[in-house]
Amino acid sequence: MAGEKKSAVLDLSKHVDQRVRVKFTGGREVEGRLKGFDTLVNLVLDECVEYMRDADDPYKLTEETRNLGLLVCRGTAVTLVCPCDGMLEIANPFVQEG
Repeated sequence: MAGEKKSAVLDLSKHVDQRVRVKFTGGREVEGRLKGFDTLVNLVLDECVEYMRDADDPYKLTEETRNLGLLVCRGTAVTLVCPCDGMLEIANPFVQEG
């Protein structure tokens, strides 16, 4: 136990130089090209774009975006990292109409 090396929580190496979507505590969402990471899930994203939230409903994203460029993300604030390839938005099956 004493001499064992800690492994990363996530294996992000297969996503380096690919576009990823990152969600943070507090609700912010960004999308960018993953350039680097460490075992604490600190991320470096390039060509980064932030998706703006609705002023009335902070959990709802709008179509409005903001270009951020190069971004260093602190791992303690990251809640989700997912690749953009194959990502598809679907309707929420739990919302009741009527």
